[in-house]
Amino acid sequence: MVQKGVCGCCGALRPRYKRLVDNIFPEDPEDGLVKTNMEKLTFYALSAPEKLDRIGAYLSERLIRDVGRHRYGYVCIAMEALDQLLMACHCQSINLFVESFLKMVAKLLESEKPNLQILGTNSFVKFANIEEDTPSYHRSYDFFVSRFSEMCHSSHEDLEIKTKIRMSGIKGLQGVVRKTVNDELQANIWDPQHMDKIVPSLLFNLQHVEEAESRSPSPLQAPEKEKENPAELAERCLRELLGRAAFGNIKNAIKPVLIHLDNHSLWEPKVFAIRCFKIIMYSIQPQHSHLVIQQLLSHLDANSRSAATVRAGIVEVLSEAAVIAATGSVGPTVLEMFNTLLRQLRLSIDYVLTGSYDGAISLGTKIIKEHEERMFQEAVIKTIGSFASTLPTYQRSEVILFIMSKVPLPSLHHPMETGRTGENRNRLTQIMLLKSLLQVSTGFQSNNMMSALPSNFLDRLLSTALMEDAEIRLFVLEILISFIDRHGNRHKFSTISTLSDISVLKLKVDKCSRQDTIFMKKHSQQLYRHIYLSCKEETNIHKHYEALYGLLALISIELANEEVVVDLIRLVLAVQDVAQVNEENLPVYNRCALYALGAAYLNLISQLTTVPAFCQHIHEVIETRKKEAPYMLPEDVFVERPRLTHNLDGVVIELLFRQSKISEVLGGSGYNADRLCVPYIPQLTDEDRLSKRKSIGETISLQVEVESRNSPEKEERVPAEEITYETLKKAIVDSVAVEEQERERRRQVVEKFQKAPFEEIAAHCGARASLLQSKLNQIFEITIRPPPSPSGTITAAYGQPQNHSIPVYEMKFPDLCVY
Repeated sequence: MVQKGVCGCCGALRPRYKRLVDNIFPEDPEDGLVKTNMEKLTFYALSAPEKLDRIGAYLSERLIRDVGRHRYGYVCIAMEALDQLLMACHCQSINLFVESFLKMVAKLLESEKPNLQILGTNSFVKFANIEEDTPSYHRSYDFFVSRFSEMCHSSHEDLEIKTKIRMSGIKGLQGVVRKTVNDELQANIWDPQHMDKIVPSLLFNLQHVEEAESRSPSPLQAPEKEKENPAELAERCLRELLGRAAFGNIKNAIKPVLIHLDNHSLWEPKVFAIRCFKIIMYSIQPQHSHLVIQQLLSHLDANSRSAATVRAGIVEVLSEAAVIAATGSVGPTVLEMFNTLLRQLRLSIDYVLTGSYDGAISLGTKIIKEHEERMFQEAVIKTIGSFASTLPTYQRSEVILFIMSKVPLPSLHHPMETGRTGENRNRLTQIMLLKSLLQVSTGFQSNNMMSALPSNFLDRLLSTALMEDAEIRLFVLEILISFIDRHGNRHKFSTISTLSDISVLKLKVDKCSRQDTIFMKKHSQQLYRHIYLSCKEETNIHKHYEALYGLLALISIELANEEVVVDLIRLVLAVQDVAQVNEENLPVYNRCALYALGAAYLNLISQLTTVPAFCQHIHEVIETRKKEAPYMLPEDVFVERPRLTHNLDGVVIELLFRQSKISEVLGGSGYNADRLCVPYIPQLTDEDRLSKRKSIGETISLQVEVESRNSPEKEERVPAEEITYETLKKAIVDSVAVEEQERERRRQVVEKFQKAPFEEIAAHCGARASLLQSKLNQIFEITIRPPPSPSGTITAAYGQPQNHSIPVYEMKFPDLCVY
């Protein structure tokens, strides 16, 4: 009895906060928290906030003891009491209480019991949602980040328990982010040591979405199961994390994503990678989009020697991200992106040619799979086009000029690579860049052709049209068509035909604007010349003629005035002469194709001009061809199996479109008949020397020879020097040397006037002035004296007569000449 009294006495002497804490625990833990005693404890904590830290420490002590004794019912009651105290108390001394609380949560998370882990996580999430009145300078969440990340990767045998643990881990990470992301005094959650754990944990659960979907719950349980899906919760958490990221934190959040995709080989299927970056791009602030693009570009460069499938996956992801970023702000990354993609194209071409990533095949070298590199190249080109289509017109124009500047072209100062490997590299680079340019130009809309096709771009593009490679020429034609077609008429000319009524095409035709007229005045002859030369190529196939027909038709619709119409008719008649005279020794198919091309275009332009006599002449020739020479019409030539003739010599005049007749009928309708009567002859420029066209060089030599042969002074002239390639090369080099000397002389003059003393400059100018005056005096002396007069004839030495000029003022005129 004495012992009992002593115990009772000691119990009465215990501190009040301990007695209040003890009273909230029932005798049977299944009865739950004693609510009335909990209210007393809460009131006491609010009345005496200085005791709050001791309450927390004592609760922590009891909880640790109950965990050790496996009294899990009392553990739950202790956590419930802590939660209520946290929700009720926001005093200045709450920091010490929070430390005790976090210590208890950490103890639960360390337990191997899933229920305790979930219990601790739920308490932490409640705590994370509380806005504290006082900041904490020393609180650390490193343990919680590590533990919650570990829970996200749970591999428990029971699928349902595994799902719950993973869900708890995700919720815990979400709580850490919410608690720390906006508090600069807390531990920086954006540090790589934290991001490298948080982001991969969320991606791991996103990646295993199919595992959750593989379960087939009953219809009644379906909504509940959907709520418990770790993938959906991980996606929400990831979106929240990225949405809170500031400008300087984006890099730390994106880098773990890239590393995770690398480590788990998730670029090749690319479905998951695309999904991840769609989540990222739609979650971050729009003004930060270009930072993600930069990260992807850097990662692509870092993987330059990776497998083509990996690089293709990164490019596909980049394409999706760039399209989303274009709706926001892409800033200075536009040209950076295109520069990186074009660099990767060139590297891929080198890999294909060399057969390895290192340029030399050794035992440890990865062997290149050409078809995979082709797939990668197509992915790059597709990305270039898809991103460019989202850009505004001014940026798209810059991209077009940028890509064109990368196309290797022959020039005087920068010769092309020679040798088989060099030629192949140049050709493949040209084709890939022109493909990219075609992607960018598709759908390009500009009301002003001067800005759409500036001189520096058009000159380089048309220079490419003179190359021997048929595929390159076809790309050039298609690029021109893309730029000129501004009303969607292109597909209406995909088939070459002689329609009797073109109204069925439903063409969209606008009047040629003033800017377009200026453009054609400046560049029309250049365009006509390249069309003419392209028609004469022996390697042309069906697609080339379709493109030429489409280009001629679109120029007639988009850029034509009366002068342009006349020039186009002259051009097509000159093409007809090429087929008829056949100085180029073209095959039969090419000659028939040129005849058919002329028929189709003149049939179109005659109906566009709506001159009845012109239409009648074209119709008569076409009908005659249908009866006597169908191989000169597109319906027989531009088919899968062309129906040609074996002999095209001696074509009768009734089968040809006559220039005299056309000039007569159009001249009567107000067109320039004099211009129509003049045959079209293309101008020869320096481009022909730079290209590899033999016909151009022969034409130049022929012209020189004809001029010398027809000269009236032929007998008196010294035989003309033979014009060869070496002669032209020497002349070019000499002219370049003269230009360099002149430039150097000008630089010296400028430098002299900038640095020399004033007295020296004045003396130099004075000397030049006196020299100029003396020259002027000599000129005046010569000009004031008239031609020799008979009266001034004297006899010089050696008996030869010498004419002596008499000044005008010394001449004596007859009296009749005086007024």
